[in-house]
Amino acid sequence: MVTTLSKEQKYLNMVGLATRAQKISVGEDQILKDIKRGYAKLLLIANDIGFQTHKKLTDKCQFYHVPYRIVTDKENLSHAIGKTGRVAVAITDEGFANKICSLLD
Repeated sequence: MVTTLSKEQKYLNMVGLATRAQKISVGEDQILKDIKRGYAKLLLIANDIGFQTHKKLTDKCQFYHVPYRIVTDKENLSHAIGKTGRVAVAITDEGFANKICSLLD
């Protein structure tokens, strides 16, 4: 039996793999630090994030030239990394970032 995963499920699985490989950062403060230091290669932002947090993260990404994508809701994003209440995930590995981007675009 062959099951085809949805596009959303494929990139969420990749986020889960990046999590297990310890190639992500979570938490607004840590993400902002990683963007400034050049560690963040891709930022995934939940589509139901608050306006202020969204603006702060996207402005920082634009200033430091870090690509970002608006993705699923925070419940699915949190579930993918095995934590609760996460609104953004920074991918800190170039390979994972490229693969997730290719699945999203």
